[in-house]
Amino acid sequence: MKFGTTELIVILIVVIIIFGPTQIPKLTKMFGKSVKSFKDGMEETEEKVEEEPKPVKKSAASKKAETAEKVEAVKEEVEAAPDEEK
Repeated sequence: MKFGTTELIVILIVVIIIFGPTQIPKLTKMFGKSVKSFKDGMEETEEKVEEEPKPVKKSAASKKAETAEKVEAVKEEVEAAPDEEK
């Protein structure tokens, strides 16, 4: 949905009629603060999302290392066991 110049002028006139020319600076200031607050909240959320996978990755890496150690221990036991012939 695109707004042309005529539509924007009509919207501006309606805003001026409803709020009056003295309230428009206050409205724009409040709108600016709202947009800034929204952006800050989005950045904070993105930082939290980026931080959360790190412990999972560390956990997965430690589990992988533990598993590799256990596999090596089992290999050593098998190699050290005397050969049983049937």
